[in-house]
Amino acid sequence: MFLAYRSLKRFLLKVTAGILAIGFLAAALAFLTPGSKALNVWSWKRSNFKEVMEKEKKEKPEVMARQRKLLEERYNLTGKTTKEVTMSRGKPIPVGPTARLKKGITWQELAGMSPEEIKKKGLFPYLPLPHPHPANGGMVFPPIQLKQFPELTRFDVDFDLPDAYLPEFPPAIFLTTRPELGDVSRGQVVTLDNFYELFKDILTPVQLEGLRLLVTRFPQQQFNATDDRKSEKPSQGVSCFDCHVNGHTTGQFHLNPDNRPQEARFRIDTPSLRGTFIQQLFGSKRSLRSVEDFTEFEQRSAYFDGDHVAAAKKGINPLSREQVMHMAQFINMLDFPHAPKLNEYGRLNPAKATEAELRGEQIFFGKGRCSKCHPAPYYTDNLAHDLKVERFYEGRPEGPIKTFPLRGLKDSPPYLHDGRLLTIEDTVEFFNLVLELKLSDQEKKDLVAFLRQL
Repeated sequence: MFLAYRSLKRFLLKVTAGILAIGFLAAALAFLTPGSKALNVWSWKRSNFKEVMEKEKKEKPEVMARQRKLLEERYNLTGKTTKEVTMSRGKPIPVGPTARLKKGITWQELAGMSPEEIKKKGLFPYLPLPHPHPANGGMVFPPIQLKQFPELTRFDVDFDLPDAYLPEFPPAIFLTTRPELGDVSRGQVVTLDNFYELFKDILTPVQLEGLRLLVTRFPQQQFNATDDRKSEKPSQGVSCFDCHVNGHTTGQFHLNPDNRPQEARFRIDTPSLRGTFIQQLFGSKRSLRSVEDFTEFEQRSAYFDGDHVAAAKKGINPLSREQVMHMAQFINMLDFPHAPKLNEYGRLNPAKATEAELRGEQIFFGKGRCSKCHPAPYYTDNLAHDLKVERFYEGRPEGPIKTFPLRGLKDSPPYLHDGRLLTIEDTVEFFNLVLELKLSDQEKKDLVAFLRQL
C-alpha cells in the first residue's frame, strides 16, 4: 500500500511539472507571436515614457497658467529696475516692493497689526512660493539659460519668474587668490568646453581638476538617460555649475530633498557659492558641516531627491574623497564682489557713503536688529534660525533655515530660501512685519540704500 502511494505521488508530480512546462512555453510563445495581447502589454511598457511625455506636454500650459495666476495675484510684476546701483556686470537691480496688499491696506497699517490679526484676516503678503509643478518637482532653469543650453529644457514645466527679478547671466567670477583681476569670467558661462582656456594660467592643476569636475555633467533625477526623466531626449545630466552658474546663481529652483511626503517639500532657490570659504553650515536645512560633505551628499542623494534607490537606477556617479577635495578647493576660492564703500571691517566708509546709506547702516545695526543674525564683515552668523513665520498665515511651520551671507546681496535676487521676496525692498518689508520692527517709510528706504552697498 505504501509503495503504491509513493508511485502515485511521483506520477502526480510529473504531471504537474509537465503542465507547468507547457504553460511557461505557451506564455513565451505568446510574447513572441505578432499581434498577441501579451506582446501588446510588453509594447505598452516600452512606450510608457512617450505616453507620459505627451500627457505632461499637454498639461504644461495649464500648469504654467495656474502658476502665472498665482504670481499675478501675489505680486505687481512691472519689472521696475534702477541703474543707480547695478549688479557686478551692469544689470539693473529690481525695485519693489512688489507684493500686493489687500485693498485699502497700507504697509504702515499692516505693520501696526499683531501677528494674530494679520493671520486671522489673511493679510500676510509673503506666503511660501510653491514650485509650479510640486507633484513632479525638480530643477527648473530660466529661459535666458535655456537659450544657450536648450538640453536643460523640461517638457512638463517652465520657469515662472520674470527675468527682471533674476541675477545677471552669466554672472561674474571673483577669486580670493587673485582679487586684482576682478571678474575672471570674461563674460562667458564656464563649461567643460572652455574652462581650461579661461583658467589654465591662474589656477593650479589641483584647482583646475576641481573646476573640471564642477562643470562635468552627471545623471540627476529629472535629467538622465532612463525613461524616468523630464527631458525630451536622454540626458547626460546636470553639472554643479548648471545650477550654480559661474559659482553663483541665476535663479534656478528645485524642491528640498529632506521632507516627505512630496507635498511637504518646499521650493528652494539656488544660493550663490560666493563666500563659501567663510561659511560653516551647508544646505538650507541639512546643516552639513563642510563643503566636501555637501558636495558628496549632493551627488549621492540630493541629486536624486534624497532617493538612493533612484540614484542607483539612473546612474549615480560616486565621487572619491580626493575628487571632492579638489572640487572644494575651487569652490572655496569664490569671492564676494568688490564693495567699494565698505572698509576692512565690512562697515561703511563715511567718506564714501551717502547720508541715506549711513542712516541705513545705523538702522541695520540698531533698531532693525538685522545684525543679530547678519553681523559684519560678511553679514552671517553661520547659524540657522526659525523665524516662526507661521504666526502670520495658515500653514505648516517652515522651521530653522540657514543664515546666508548678505555680502553681494544686490547680485542675487530673489531672496529668502524659496525666492518669495523678489526685491531688496520686499525683503525689508518682510522682516519689518516678521520681526515687528515698525520702521517708518524713510527708515525702510535708508535700510535699502545701505543693503545695496554690501
